Amino acid sequence: MKPTRAQHSDLRQLTTEQILSTASNLDQMSSLEIARLMNDEDATVATAVRRALPQIARAIDTVADGLRNGGRLIYVGAGTSGRLGALDASEIPPTFNTSPQTVQYIMAGGPRALGASTEASEDDTKLAIQEIKKRRPRKHDVVLGIATSGRTPFTIAAVEYARSRGAHTIALTCNPNSPLERAAGFAIVTEVGAEVVAGSSRMKAGTAHKMVLNMISTGAMTRLGYVFGNLMVNVWTKNEKLVQRAIRIVEQATKTDHETAARALKDSGNRTPVAVVMLAAGVGRSKAAAALKKSKGHVREAIAIAES
Repeated sequence: MKPTRAQHSDLRQLTTEQILSTASNLDQMSSLEIARLMNDEDATVATAVRRALPQIARAIDTVADGLRNGGRLIYVGAGTSGRLGALDASEIPPTFNTSPQTVQYIMAGGPRALGASTEASEDDTKLAIQEIKKRRPRKHDVVLGIATSGRTPFTIAAVEYARSRGAHTIALTCNPNSPLERAAGFAIVTEVGAEVVAGSSRMKAGTAHKMVLNMISTGAMTRLGYVFGNLMVNVWTKNEKLVQRAIRIVEQATKTDHETAARALKDSGNRTPVAVVMLAAGVGRSKAAAALKKSKGHVREAIAIAES
């Protein structure tokens, strides 16, 4: 499927495709002037994201509810948008010790598009449907389509299909009233305006969407109890650095000394949340593990269960 003439016309009207007047002589600026201009524009991104906080909070709740019930979070995008989704998905397992299946990504052009330009693939709606069909989206899944313009055919097609199968769908875009917004259950719109390099969505738009994805995935994992206080209590212990980080987390979470925390981590089988529950509730490994299973990994709830 190729974009229609109307879609091309719409593209010219998008705020993210406009010319930023203060950057009209960018190629004649000094390095410091370029850096200052970009910094000034980047300073506006947080404000654009702030305006979308109610929708971001809704997304956090939607994702947390879905994951709590065995669903998955699946990002869909093309180009920069797809790469941002892939980045966030890849960061979740090492940060929260989740299965790689919990947060996934679908990239127009496939994994090779992460390091190579395959921009023509963003128009391929048949491929989008093939890829989302492989995931078999269902009612507890959340499919989040990312597209600065809000008009990427690949992303729209995947979101439409997922919604037709009963999945929750969210649009993340920088332009209001877009086809992607209409295709999804609801939208998060970060209106960042024109870019320093006209139309380059890897800049302010990309920064805004990286911020939003951080909020959604981290917020959802926090709501699921994989964060205790503000500590990464589900952290992997795959190398010595991470073992030392885990000991420090157990220390801070349970207000204990280094030796006690290290011993508890070892006794837990190097499972940080188990060690935290053991020390916080004053129970053994088996009871701590059982409490975590009952709470579906929610550490604070597991402590309460183990203490009861």
